Amino acid sequence: MQTTKAYKNNEFLMSEEARGIRILCEYLEPRRRLAMHGISRAIVFFGSARIQRSTADDSHDYYALAADLAERIAHWTMERHHPRSYYHLVTGGGPGIMQAVHEGSARVNGALNIGLNISLPFEQSLNSHVNLENAFEFHYFFMRKFWFVNLAHAAVALPGGFGTLDELFELLTLIQTGKAPRMPVVLLGREFWNAIVDFRGLADRGLIGEEDLELFRVCDDVDSAFRHLVRGLEPDIALPLD
Repeated sequence: MQTTKAYKNNEFLMSEEARGIRILCEYLEPRRRLAMHGISRAIVFFGSARIQRSTADDSHDYYALAADLAERIAHWTMERHHPRSYYHLVTGGGPGIMQAVHEGSARVNGALNIGLNISLPFEQSLNSHVNLENAFEFHYFFMRKFWFVNLAHAAVALPGGFGTLDELFELLTLIQTGKAPRMPVVLLGREFWNAIVDFRGLADRGLIGEEDLELFRVCDDVDSAFRHLVRGLEPDIALPLD
């Protein structure tokens, strides 16, 4: 009778007892692959999988805003930085806003796109603008969020639901408490963010500090969002004031 090594025993590896091993794999495998490709700096985008390209004359076309901002960032990093120091554009890798970001970046260089996908029963599938070598599939939300924050040197949040709000507020909490470095954070879409979150009200009630309102910038257009990101990433660059 032939025995099976523990690390080749698929029944064991998928068991509750081996959960720690699976979690460790979702840390070590991305770490190895990112290092192999020289990917260490990123601008992370959060946003809904449900937002699609607008076919109307819509002043709140968030799909177009996401794509245009990503394209501008891709041009900037390729013109300014050495290939080993490019800022990659990281999203959850799915449809909607995530696809828009990668579509915009791919107009310049699709190799800048990183997709941190998650296995879900609905909505989530890898969009076509992410190369397979830059695509990651996660089971555990918290490991996926770890990699968002680990790679992030800046972040952009567009309109979204529970997942987007979860990712944004975890990042802001980590920055607020010093668990993550200070970085430029843009909330793109003033009418959405003002309707959904009363940040001013949180400060007035003493639930966050007045200084916490400086952890992010609410923007309505690509120019102001781009300026805030670049000023935070490279303050030596001369850019016009808002």
